[in-house]
Amino acid sequence: MSEERRERRAPDETDGDASPPEYPEYAERVLEVAEMIPPGRVMTYGDVAEWLEEGGPRQVGRVMALYGGAVPWWRVVRSDGVLLPGHELRALERYREEGTPLRQASRAAQGHVPKLDMRRARWDGGAGGDAAGDARPQAPEAHT
Repeated sequence: MSEERRERRAPDETDGDASPPEYPEYAERVLEVAEMIPPGRVMTYGDVAEWLEEGGPRQVGRVMALYGGAVPWWRVVRSDGVLLPGHELRALERYREEGTPLRQASRAAQGHVPKLDMRRARWDGGAGGDAAGDARPQAPEAHT
């Protein structure tokens, strides 16, 4: 990831003369994948780990929790389509702006917050970003 991106992602962590913060290499890679996901589409934590061929859903989730604030964090999601607890309204606003497919919440659901329609919203990592389906991401070699 370029120095410029690091500065853009964390401007409050630099003090003018200081160099931009260094992220662990794995975190850089996770954040780059998050930035590739097209508007209106999502990848699960597990999809990102599979794409990178390293780590797992928990490691990706940890990276997003620590460093994901200035990338499209709302596009990296739980596999069940439940919105990120504590960030539901902010994420929902983004999903509606981007036209991300949602499923209406049942009346029994707490707060009646919709879920992501994973069948339609999940991005398989292919070019174009508009092919629906829950295909797994392609191998990274196909995208370099």
